Amino acid sequence: MKKRENRIDCIVCGKKELSKNEIGLNKKLLGREVYVFYCLDCLAAELNLTVEKLLSAIENFKEQGCILFE
Repeated sequence: MKKRENRIDCIVCGKKELSKNEIGLNKKLLGREVYVFYCLDCLAAELNLTVEKLLSAIENFKEQGCILFE
């Protein structure tokens, strides 16, 4: 199986290959045109929120049918 070439890593901690949900949350909260991305931990720190709040937001966006999430 070929490894994904267009992987996206966290700009702060360097976490490799962010999930679709992490990428979607960055776009939803920071704007669709963002070009740097944060993992959940770093995004929570950047926005002064908890990871639990972000996970809850992901679930809410999924329930609303947002296509940015798995």
